[in-house]
Amino acid sequence: MRNTFINSLINCADKTDIVLIVGDLGFSVIEPFQKKFPDLFINAGVAEQNMMGLAAGLASEGVRPFVYSIANFPTFRCAEQVRNDVAYHNLPVVIVSVGGGLSYGNMGYSHHAVQDFSLMRSMPNMRIFAPGDPVELNKGFDKLIEYDGPTYLRLGRGGEDNIHSSLNSTIYPGTIIKVVDKQSSRLVLSTGASLKYAVSENYAFFEKDYDVASMPIWGMDLKQEAYNSLKLYSEIIVIEDHLVDGGFGSWILESFNQFSENDTSIKLLGLDPKVTNMVGDQDYLNKVGWSL
Repeated sequence: MRNTFINSLINCADKTDIVLIVGDLGFSVIEPFQKKFPDLFINAGVAEQNMMGLAAGLASEGVRPFVYSIANFPTFRCAEQVRNDVAYHNLPVVIVSVGGGLSYGNMGYSHHAVQDFSLMRSMPNMRIFAPGDPVELNKGFDKLIEYDGPTYLRLGRGGEDNIHSSLNSTIYPGTIIKVVDKQSSRLVLSTGASLKYAVSENYAFFEKDYDVASMPIWGMDLKQEAYNSLKLYSEIIVIEDHLVDGGFGSWILESFNQFSENDTSIKLLGLDPKVTNMVGDQDYLNKVGWSL
């Protein structure tokens, strides 16, 4: 997925005022952009707080910065700069988080990104783009570029397979993308990399008559769109590689609770907090964290 991101960025860099800022990492992935657009690439060093302030300053002058780092670094490490410099001023900074969820699970809790949705969606004006596979990332990139406010782009660590064979149109904020369509009244809904597990036969999350869908683009300003997309289902199971508190599922519940006329049953399936004390690869920790 990281390679798809860099390719999408290269394709847009000739048309928009894009700058890519990294915190002295991403090498073996970011070089194609760096070589083609050396004047649009900044290595800010191991100084994430300064990096976010730099991005906010550039954005205030009409540039669209993409700030790229491992998931815990551009979120919790510089939360104050995201809050005060980026979100408060509603600046079009794209915070690119690599290794969402438990992608870096073998490095322990310092690298677990299992509270990032909760933090980032609490920021004013923040929209979240968590593609389930490279196809969703590619198709949703135009909408990411069009948004005038801050965006949190949550990517996998790399090497993710395509779950969709193709998508015919651009992905719009707040809409669902069907992966399994059995014309059911019940739905398994995912965002981000947990889509892989929602469709896997090795993870028995749902009965055979459930539809499965992804919602890649969501956030504080999209509750009406989410409700419109989902209100016809009688039951929804929301799955995410994130703690239940404050995550995608919580946002879905908030979206529904704004509207009094709905009979949809919503169940949240997130990670157990016990994973914060565990070390292991992503598949192992997800399986244990979801208590399967």
